[in-house]
Amino acid sequence: MALPTEIIGGRLIDGSSFLPTSKMLMNQRVGMVKRNQFLGSPVLVPSQQIRRQEQLKRAVRAPVAAISEDIIKTNNKTTVPEKAVNFKVRAVVTVRNKHKEDLKETIVKQLDSLTDKIGRNVVLELISTDVDPKSKEPRRSKPAALRDWSKKSNLKAERVHYTAEFTVDSNFGVPGAITVINKHQQEFFMESITIEGFACGPVHFPCNSWIQSKKDHPGKRILFSNKPYLPSETPAGLRALREKELRDLRGDGKGVRKLSDRIYDFDVYNDLGNPDKSVNLTRPSLGGKTIPYPRRCRTGRLPMDSDITAESRVEKPLPLYVPRDEQFEESKQNTFSAGRLKAVLHTIIPSLKATISAENHDFSGFSDIDILYKEGLLLKVGLQDEIWKNLPLPKVVTKIQESSEGMLKYDTPKILSRDKFAWLRDDEFARQAVSGVNPVSIESLKVFPPKSNLDPEIYGPQESAFKEEHILGHLNGLSVSQALEENKLFIIDYHDVYLPFLDRINSLDGRKAYATRTLFFLTPLGTLKPIAIELSLPPAGPNSRSKRVVTPPMDATSNWVWQLAKAHVCSNDAGVHQLVNHWLRTHASLEPFILAAHRQMSAMHPIFKLLDPHMRYTLEINALARQNLINADGVIESCFTPGRYCMEISAAAYKSSWRFDKEGLPADLIRRGMAVPDPTQPHGLKLLIEDYPYAQDGLLIWSAIENWVRTYVERYYPDSSLVCNDKELQAWYSESINVGHFDLRDADWWPKLETTDDLVSVLTTIIWLASAQHAALNFGQYPYGGYVPNRPPLMRRLIPEENDPEHANFLADPQKYYLLALPSLLQATKFMAVVDILSTHSPDEEYIGERQQPSIWSGDAEIIEAFYEFSAEIQQIEKEIDRRNADPHLKHRCGAGVLPYELLAPSSGPGVTCRGVPNSVSI
Repeated sequence: MALPTEIIGGRLIDGSSFLPTSKMLMNQRVGMVKRNQFLGSPVLVPSQQIRRQEQLKRAVRAPVAAISEDIIKTNNKTTVPEKAVNFKVRAVVTVRNKHKEDLKETIVKQLDSLTDKIGRNVVLELISTDVDPKSKEPRRSKPAALRDWSKKSNLKAERVHYTAEFTVDSNFGVPGAITVINKHQQEFFMESITIEGFACGPVHFPCNSWIQSKKDHPGKRILFSNKPYLPSETPAGLRALREKELRDLRGDGKGVRKLSDRIYDFDVYNDLGNPDKSVNLTRPSLGGKTIPYPRRCRTGRLPMDSDITAESRVEKPLPLYVPRDEQFEESKQNTFSAGRLKAVLHTIIPSLKATISAENHDFSGFSDIDILYKEGLLLKVGLQDEIWKNLPLPKVVTKIQESSEGMLKYDTPKILSRDKFAWLRDDEFARQAVSGVNPVSIESLKVFPPKSNLDPEIYGPQESAFKEEHILGHLNGLSVSQALEENKLFIIDYHDVYLPFLDRINSLDGRKAYATRTLFFLTPLGTLKPIAIELSLPPAGPNSRSKRVVTPPMDATSNWVWQLAKAHVCSNDAGVHQLVNHWLRTHASLEPFILAAHRQMSAMHPIFKLLDPHMRYTLEINALARQNLINADGVIESCFTPGRYCMEISAAAYKSSWRFDKEGLPADLIRRGMAVPDPTQPHGLKLLIEDYPYAQDGLLIWSAIENWVRTYVERYYPDSSLVCNDKELQAWYSESINVGHFDLRDADWWPKLETTDDLVSVLTTIIWLASAQHAALNFGQYPYGGYVPNRPPLMRRLIPEENDPEHANFLADPQKYYLLALPSLLQATKFMAVVDILSTHSPDEEYIGERQQPSIWSGDAEIIEAFYEFSAEIQQIEKEIDRRNADPHLKHRCGAGVLPYELLAPSSGPGVTCRGVPNSVSI
């Protein structure tokens, strides 16, 4: 039988019905290396674009299996030939192995290997995009089992390739879906399937999914090819499967979820408290009329015994339910468990130290803090080995102590790396307002003195205590009205956030807080300097002095008062940063959009494919947060000043100030008065502080995301009517708002989704929040907060007034008083251990401009090419950020001892790097 030399541009290998496995796998590996090299390699400059396009053509038009000319003629002649001809096609299935297996998994794996030989195997079936005209059902291949499972079960490679051979006839058409039945006892991770042997060339199925055993999930698992389809364009053979898969993912809203389930549903935050354990651990439910809040992923756990409205808790180390494919992959889990180990060590040892010596609860000097980085906690304990071994500590602690003392030492935070005393200076305090870990609170001051929006009947006069005389000497010769007019005054205002909670916070043991306002002046050098701090307490009576203004120091006493006032501002800032800007505005507010995307948009929907990398791991990290971080008596309550009221502060911000239409970067900058619209500027905005590193770099990334999203959206929605008529897209957006953000569903500010521009705006905002905004707020937590005096998360003392009994102690030993106001040794080390984990990139991190399987995640060649262009633009942005960080005119990011601003530099290695923009909220 004669063989053609070429089919659809792919050169054939003579003399075989298929590519030999070894050659085919070699080609696959070479392709993988090339793609991975691109992801981590230098920018594509214009002269390289032609080469990239050639690579792209090769990736999309890869070698295809040889089939006879007769079959090709049959396929190309007519849709229904006189007699259909059977021919064989092959699937290459890539399965990812676990690095580590426990004993039970190893035994079950061996059992599966044995039973695979007798028919308890993995069975695949190809489903065509076409319908059989007689049966009106999709055309299907005969079922085919994966070959050589038992032979390859002991391979230690990370990825193992299996094959299956299908018989189809020449009327089959193009495969659009595959069903899988796993008759083994154990689940396995299917990374991808490539079907070879069709005239159209290879058909790719990027799966990245756990395939459950038939005994746990009896139905067939459905996997779709990489070709995107709008709902109205779904081929006839795939319509019923598309709807069935979405029904399966939605579930019925009943019952307790199993860890192996893939069901996405909504619930309120009613699992943070633990009233069954103690009445002190009772917490209000977040979400509902009383306390509005976004919804989280439903687990269906049974209610508490003592409160049927509260869901029972699952405590660590037992896992919380999230849909199976949302759980961390192994390398991410390993990073997390190593981090957890550090947290245990860093918490146990200070507890031990505190128990052995009651006097060591507090830092006695700044040198005590330095010891945490230089010597480590264990060395400081000074116990003999025999005593140490007899202490009731986990075995792993002893093992670590013997083998790796470095585990017990904290890494030196970046804030100390260039100038150990920078944190004390006013210019550094101000610099961190625009280029630190929370650069999104500062606003332009429009009215002096500023006013509160709180009810004066309850919270006293709305006017601030700031007076012109407080600041006139710091305005470089300008009057207050001139400074306002020239946009030289800025404010960080936490008055209304904290004041309603202060009575309750200050009645907690060892917690003391003010509601602060801080004024900054923009100097002729283009840098900020703090010029006044207002400290407010709730009014104790009609004539009580509840507001106090502190200005830059003139003598020794006022210097210590000023340092304490700045510490209280930083503590306010740390709380708002963690509870509002970080947790609420990225983690919690995105979860409804992710749940609705899985429930309402098919995996073959082009918008689902666009969003997919930006949803990775978010449900899992949010579940871990509910279990360990934001729960009653969890890390956040233990380490931050508001204590048990932390999440109520977060919910109050959701109700009063969260608006999805203002969450995009340009809208947020305009809302805060940090920028004004200006069509002559590159991004359509003029920054009021030119040297505002977060905004400068953020606008580059925002624009790159927006351009990529616009290219993508216009490819599938050339006309706005397609947006309106896309039932899956509209159901996703509607459910995100009306169910996921149910408590704010009636707000008039929700953007419409009626035009192509609307869709671009909504998607750009979501991708921005998941990637760059989260990175800017997260990965600097240890570099800036790991040195507790720089950003104390908690304060334990107010600033004594002259008639206070403590005032004499303050005057006698101001350093001691200052350190007593900071967190205790135990609170500080626990906080440091946690933010160390939260600031860590895992080795499998996927950064903006990268994707798993970059050349086959979509079957649309134009989109693959556009994605590579987006990736190249991101790499150019990184070069521009490097250039800015070396520009001595930009004093908020360059200068003697000044940290460069790298939190929006797109790439990073693993670990705590203070840089890198992952695709998703994954830590």
